[in-house]
Amino acid sequence: MPYITQDKRDRLDPHLDELARRITGEGDLNYCIFKLSCLLIDRIGESYGNYSMCSSAMEHAKLEWYRRRVAPYEDKKIQDNGDI
Repeated sequence: MPYITQDKRDRLDPHLDELARRITGEGDLNYCIFKLSCLLIDRIGESYGNYSMCSSAMEHAKLEWYRRRVAPYEDKKIQDNGDI
């Protein structure tokens, strides 16, 4: 999923770090994801495949976010507070 080569990470991460410092809430984050996808489509062109690529990336990022960050957090809370 997000496992790109280290050289690509090194090129992108400084920009993402700066952007993360400027985001102050859910609306800002939503806007940035939407705007980044729009800018990419403006650069590479409109097509079903390109729109699908953006939608797929958003969906897969969401799934990876849940798997790597949310589920472990929920598991810890189960340990802390007991299961339902």
